Amino acid sequence: MGTVSLRQMVVNQTGVISRVTADGELGRRVRDMGLIPGKMIKVQGRAPLYDPVSLKIMGFTLTLRNNEADHIEVEVQ
Repeated sequence: MGTVSLRQMVVNQTGVISRVTADGELGRRVRDMGLIPGKMIKVQGRAPLYDPVSLKIMGFTLTLRNNEADHIEVEVQ
């Protein structure tokens, strides 16, 4: 289907992280949470105002704010 930012993914959509563009402290935090290229993710849900987004990655649930999700590019399936 192509590459989109994590913010653009819809509930129950899956994909593989292709790139993390965040630098500095935010980039380190995102990578420390396991959001690294090659990992499969699934969008589990979104809050009523679409922020934050709930993800399933490596068997655990993770929530991210949209400003963090903007720095993660995903190859959607």
